[in-house]
Amino acid sequence: MNSSSGQRRLVVAALTALAVTAGPTACSSGSGSAGSKDADSGTYTIWDPYPQFAKSSAWVKLLDQCGAKAGVKVKRTGFDTSDLANKTLLAAQQGNAPDVLVVDNPVVSTLADGGVLTSTADTKLDTSKVDANLLAAGQSGGKTYGTPIGANTLALYYNKKVLQQAGVDIASVKDWTSLTAALAKVKKAGKKGITFSAIGTEEGSFQFLPWFWGAGAKLTQLDSSQAESALSLWKDWLRDGYAPNSVLNNTQTTSWQEFASGDYAFSENGTWQLANAKKAGLDYGVLPIPGSTGGAAAAPTGGEFVTIPVQQDTDRYAISKKLAACLTSTTNIYATDTTLSYVAPTSEVQDKQVTDNPELKPWVAAVKAAKGRTSDDLGTKYPKISEQLWKAVQSALSGSKSSKGALSSAQGAVK
Repeated sequence: MNSSSGQRRLVVAALTALAVTAGPTACSSGSGSAGSKDADSGTYTIWDPYPQFAKSSAWVKLLDQCGAKAGVKVKRTGFDTSDLANKTLLAAQQGNAPDVLVVDNPVVSTLADGGVLTSTADTKLDTSKVDANLLAAGQSGGKTYGTPIGANTLALYYNKKVLQQAGVDIASVKDWTSLTAALAKVKKAGKKGITFSAIGTEEGSFQFLPWFWGAGAKLTQLDSSQAESALSLWKDWLRDGYAPNSVLNNTQTTSWQEFASGDYAFSENGTWQLANAKKAGLDYGVLPIPGSTGGAAAAPTGGEFVTIPVQQDTDRYAISKKLAACLTSTTNIYATDTTLSYVAPTSEVQDKQVTDNPELKPWVAAVKAAKGRTSDDLGTKYPKISEQLWKAVQSALSGSKSSKGALSSAQGAVK
């Protein structure tokens, strides 16, 4: 960490690791320059993945309030999520990283391995109240890098009218066998079963993981019998007409649009669709994705971490810690997570969310069972594993390979 040439080498390696998930050009709401880096400069920079929030938004006002509370001015820049990591790595290489970085949780381990982030042990940022399964997404090599600002995940939306017409009691859906039986009844009643996203991108892996993990499979062994059973479940649903062939090209947005038509019984989607569900006028409910033999499957966590990048002037960390703590305080995180449609990362705030909005109860349950994609100390290995996983899903569902063959090829490519 003290060697600038060594850090540059780490950053270059991290840039290479991110290449598989590189996205479009950033959309910025301000200057990307970190400006003066002296601890007493009075200006601290914050980068976030929320370019949609203007200066008048509650989010930006919160940043300003936290800055005022810490006695400094905040200079904020909002970038597109897909570009923020690369921007940060390049800034770190130039010795110009932001003081506080809000970043998508799967990227945390890559930035940490690149020598870009401080650990909570370095800054003494308190994470004691954060749910362990959510904090794990920001852990690598036995250290924790930052704290989650909130989380979202996947569950099953269901159309009560469609299920009623098919004679399905949602209380009977407890595992894969009962879910498949419900889909059979729905099809027999002339309606459509389930829609999801199996597209050949990270979205496809994201949507497949609850079934993969729900079967007891591990990302370190893509060709296990458990993984095969999960992929065969999806493959059988397409074969039997319970899910449409469009899932091969569906994003989570287009999959949702299918469900919003009112013809489908189920849709795998996230908390971010709650507002759209109300707009669609559907009489809907939400069910945590079931594991193969029952219980809630672990779904992957979405959401961001508030992190503190490495600075040459380590005296800056004291103020950066105050800013990060302010942004993730109990009072502020409740308001922020409501704005972002996130479930809070602490039980205390989750309880308040459910009290104020009972519709969030199944989502809190889903988040408590959720798992970070880079958990199990996968770190920078995850992007390559994910790429092979979505390729396997595409191969099996398109019929070009069997479930077993597709996963065997995936495991071979990862090795």
